[in-house]
Amino acid sequence: MAGTWKCGGLRWVDGRPVLRWDGGRSSALTWGQRVAFRVAEDGVRGCAGARGHPCPARAVVAGRGIGARCEECARLDRAHSVAADTLADDPRPYHVYLAWFGPGLTKVGITAVERGSARLLEQGAVCFGWLGAGPLMAARRTEELLRAALGVPDRIPYGVKRAVRDRLPPTAAERAAEPAGLHARATGLDGWPESLARCPFRPVDHMAAFRLAAAPPAVAEVTELVPGGAVGGELVAAAGPDLHVATAGGRVVVLDTRLMTGWELVAAGDDELSVPVRDLRGTAPAPHEQDGLF
Repeated sequence: MAGTWKCGGLRWVDGRPVLRWDGGRSSALTWGQRVAFRVAEDGVRGCAGARGHPCPARAVVAGRGIGARCEECARLDRAHSVAADTLADDPRPYHVYLAWFGPGLTKVGITAVERGSARLLEQGAVCFGWLGAGPLMAARRTEELLRAALGVPDRIPYGVKRAVRDRLPPTAAERAAEPAGLHARATGLDGWPESLARCPFRPVDHMAAFRLAAAPPAVAEVTELVPGGAVGGELVAAAGPDLHVATAGGRVVVLDTRLMTGWELVAAGDDELSVPVRDLRGTAPAPHEQDGLF
């Protein structure tokens, strides 16, 4: 369909959110920018495929799923994946980190050293610190040590992260307090692999990068896109895959950009919100060719 765009996901590049589109194009996003699109009226959500290849079955997937893949493509995409523990021979060095998303929400994880803090920005970590660096399997063993000995999880659902963004402490020191305490407890544990070099705690705060302190709190989140449905407004903040969009009347709604993948999208002319949303309050919810959809 002429004039349609297919989203390939959101990435953080040099500390800024960038939307990728099928065909290799990208849109760097800026605060105050107008974000507006509509799902094609007769659109269906197609499987995103696996590892850069289109879905051979051209399967249709559910609107609420964040993976946007059919069962077979999801299986193939996780094959040879560090996250799925199927890639044990990666020669690159890895960081072990503690990532903090809000009060009581700290997780442990690993990321390739060459990626820097990109993985933490993509997860929506408000504050993080490195624990150590070394070979992949040493990093993985350290991650497991912290999970077992300190009860630190390796996953926190995005819905839980969103629910606390309007209740974050006002200072960087307060936001760093919880991961600093866990870092001190972690470095005191026995059983660290000898090949993992420990790192002192130097907290990195992403509050300014996400612009969460300057933006009004979000009151709702988009639960799915639907044929003919539109999202429009001003970009006021972003964290991980989430865009915080101020819609008509100043109501801020969170759009998880993973819900956009697989849909045919067209530019929209109004600040409209006509897709299903869930309340977050009280929860712990063209005439010329464009270079980008917005």
